[in-house]
Amino acid sequence: MRVLSRLFRRLFLEGLADLHAAGRLALFGDLAPFADKGAFDAALAPLRRSEWVVYAKRPFAGPKAVLAYLARYTHRVAISNSRLIRLDDEGVTFRWKDYRARGEAPGEAWIKPMTLAADEFIRRFLLHVLPSGFHRIRHYGFLASPGRAAAIGRLRDLIAASNATARPRPETDASGATTGPEPAATEAPSRICPCCGGRMRIIETLARGARPRSSTAESAGIDSS
Repeated sequence: MRVLSRLFRRLFLEGLADLHAAGRLALFGDLAPFADKGAFDAALAPLRRSEWVVYAKRPFAGPKAVLAYLARYTHRVAISNSRLIRLDDEGVTFRWKDYRARGEAPGEAWIKPMTLAADEFIRRFLLHVLPSGFHRIRHYGFLASPGRAAAIGRLRDLIAASNATARPRPETDASGATTGPEPAATEAPSRICPCCGGRMRIIETLARGARPRSSTAESAGIDSS
């Protein structure tokens, strides 16, 4: 975890410094003085020396709980319509949750209204809009977007090659009759008996003019009578 922590710290701070040098960081309010490069570098200096906490572990509830959690964010926006109360000359009024007062406030008193000027409300809303090229939920591994098509194609080739290697070859005797298992590729996906509706299995394939081997049927537990 320490290696992961320091790697993440370096990459994050380097990316932040690159954005600042390119003029792509918008600093407002109390952060406006950090538009100066010297002040910005001085603010980042202690962060380069401090230990960052990177914590990862298996989810308690399993993969299904993770999928359910991520599913709530696939089409979610920064604020839902149900939280909007009104829009007038004073600004936009909406509900917000004061989690610090949740244990003390009775009922739902910890859910409070807030009114912001329209431009400030839009500014805060746009903070939740991802920059171009970023994805809300990312795929990793062979599903990662940059090489997904090539990776899936390669996996299909490997699976096909593995199946071809593992497929047993049918054995034949001197008369030409097949005594071994039939290759899976030659079997139909479903062979249904027209009489009983059961699944039919190939026990033996006979060459032209060859006689059936009774031992094959007997060893398979088939009543050949």
